[in-house]
Amino acid sequence: MASTTFSGPVTSTNGFVGAVTGDVTGGITGDIQALSGAGAVNLTTLITEVTTGAGAAALTLADGTAGQIKIITMVTDGGGDATLTPTTLANGSTLTFADAADTVMLAYNSTIGWTIVSNSGVAVA
Repeated sequence: MASTTFSGPVTSTNGFVGAVTGDVTGGITGDIQALSGAGAVNLTTLITEVTTGAGAAALTLADGTAGQIKIITMVTDGGGDATLTPTTLANGSTLTFADAADTVMLAYNSTIGWTIVSNSGVAVA
């Protein structure tokens, strides 16, 4: 297939296949899910921002799509911890967010599940 050059923003509804080359500026951006209390971390946004109340919050994360990136961060610690239990986590079984700014970046691998790419303050068990 021949190369195609675009000027201006390019949006893909099904992701990009192959290498992205050239001047890739602006970084990776994506939508943000605001999750207050217990619930499901979605697979449709890049980032999930968690706010907890006084009690513990149980979070879940379904299996993703191969190569998918997900960033979860606690933005407000209302006094309770948020414990995330992914369906498949390669590095353990739960991730606990105890303080504001606790953040984890995950990548999904179809063979071993969610893997931790980066971790700042999140307890892994």
